[in-house]
Amino acid sequence: MNFCQLPPPLQPGNLLRVIAPSGAIKEFEAFEKGVQIWRDRGYRVEVSTSISDRSGYLAGTDENRRRQLQEAWIDPECKGILCARGGYGSTRLLENWIWPFEQRGRGAEGQRGRGEFAITNTKWLVGFSDVTALLWSLGKTGIAGVHGPLLTTLAAEPDWSIQRLFDLVEGRSVEPLKGIGWGGGRVSGILLPANFTVATHLLNTHIQPDLDGVILAFEDVTEFPYRIDRALTQWRMCGAFQHVRGIALGRFSRCDAAAPSFSVEEVLRDRLCDLDIAIVSDLPFGHDGPNAALPVGILAQLDSDRGILSFTRSTGV
Repeated sequence: MNFCQLPPPLQPGNLLRVIAPSGAIKEFEAFEKGVQIWRDRGYRVEVSTSISDRSGYLAGTDENRRRQLQEAWIDPECKGILCARGGYGSTRLLENWIWPFEQRGRGAEGQRGRGEFAITNTKWLVGFSDVTALLWSLGKTGIAGVHGPLLTTLAAEPDWSIQRLFDLVEGRSVEPLKGIGWGGGRVSGILLPANFTVATHLLNTHIQPDLDGVILAFEDVTEFPYRIDRALTQWRMCGAFQHVRGIALGRFSRCDAAAPSFSVEEVLRDRLCDLDIAIVSDLPFGHDGPNAALPVGILAQLDSDRGILSFTRSTGV
């Protein structure tokens, strides 16, 4: 995978648009608090009029959710897109999706390009969990997003995590993250954060980025150990780990099952530690706890002896 371009740093006063690309919002009080945090920072935050829509477990129809994304992206005044919540549904938007700048960037023969339009009209996309699909799809075009707190989770973040998110989108460097090293040495690679289950369902689709030379960063929630085992086995059997340089593991919350069962850590160690790649666990990102913002598609370093994930802020394309 090639390096992704970071969008221009955000500045207070910029317009940000809020969309609900996945599940229907249930946590309205938390959502409103999340919006207010951005507004208190000085941003103009415009919430889609369809934000309260519901169609079964989805935040409205595919057509309406796709329209939210489309309109936010083509709005020349909008500098960033904030996702309301996760759940499920963003992948449905991408089945026949072409990013607006890709449409403009196609040549006479209809080939995708990363031309001037794509370079000058980037904007931030912020979210995690189910938003993984959008982040990976955008990353394939060469534009970096942020795997970070959703509007329904932002108010529950500690102060350092909220500040980290603003540091990242406003152009400042972010501190390395400290976890537990499982061995494998020190490697550099392009960081690809993801919800593990969502990423598994993107394998061998047009959304899956090139995994050659990447550092995967996985988190998950409410997936029993046998399900994680099954998914990791799929990654192994389809060769997806073959050229991966490292794996950074965040929080796998509410995933342990009652006995008889392996623990989540036992499954992860069993299915990953024989791959001969650098691995660091217990990093502070994911559900049900601090969710440190991570850039998508930016050069990172993983030191599995000291248990450190660090970043190189670069706009290389």
